[in-house]
Amino acid sequence: MSEETVNLSPGGAEAAPQQNFGVQRIYLKDASFETPLGVEAFTQEFQPKINLDLNTKNKRLDDQHFEVVLSLTINAVFGDGDNAKTAFLVEVQQAGIFVLDGFEPAQAHQTLGTVCPNILFPYAREAVDSFVTRGSFPALMLAPVNFESLYVSAMRQMVEQQQAQADA
Repeated sequence: MSEETVNLSPGGAEAAPQQNFGVQRIYLKDASFETPLGVEAFTQEFQPKINLDLNTKNKRLDDQHFEVVLSLTINAVFGDGDNAKTAFLVEVQQAGIFVLDGFEPAQAHQTLGTVCPNILFPYAREAVDSFVTRGSFPALMLAPVNFESLYVSAMRQMVEQQQAQADA
């Protein structure tokens, strides 16, 4: 026979399960750096337009462990339109294994989409800056990202798409 422990709050009501969040490991999953223009990138005044593409995804590893991957793609471009030339392209996939226990599904989803990327972003930003400077370009410090706002926008967009599909 197994023992079961029930936590009770001071009022005698059953307490909510205790939440446990932790970072088990942070690692660089994949990275690449390209300089398609080669030496031509260094012969002109360096004032490119910087394009940042940011994405997150997560995967359940077991009941409590999740892998979260923050993907950054940075493209530095000279010129516009048909004359655009890529000075450099950096792709970084910064990942982490996180422990989430005792979270309701909606809370876990939000934590994986906001808290975890917030933890991973400084590591990804440092990796990007390191690749860029090692490529002999000026340092590139990416501005902080508000993952809470991105999450809310993505959820709003998903609800709107579901409503549009239901109306169709």
